[in-house]
Amino acid sequence: MSLRTPLLIAGALLLGACSPVTQENFAKLEPGMDRAQVEQLLGKPGECAGALGMSSCTWGEKNRFISVQFAGDQVMMFSGKGLK
Repeated sequence: MSLRTPLLIAGALLLGACSPVTQENFAKLEPGMDRAQVEQLLGKPGECAGALGMSSCTWGEKNRFISVQFAGDQVMMFSGKGLK
């Protein structure tokens, strides 16, 4: 095994550890926050969908995510799964 393989593994672990999808960040979410505040905390969402002024955005992956529902640009509800 070359030195490159352990370095790649270490880099991948560090990137995963830096994810903003954490219990700590989830606890900072509050109803009424605006979208810019949420994106400052969590970064750009992985996906968003909505219509008629309502939208739902998700950060994370299938088994570990934070989902935020907006009315206009204001947080209405939020949920999470697999957070540590």
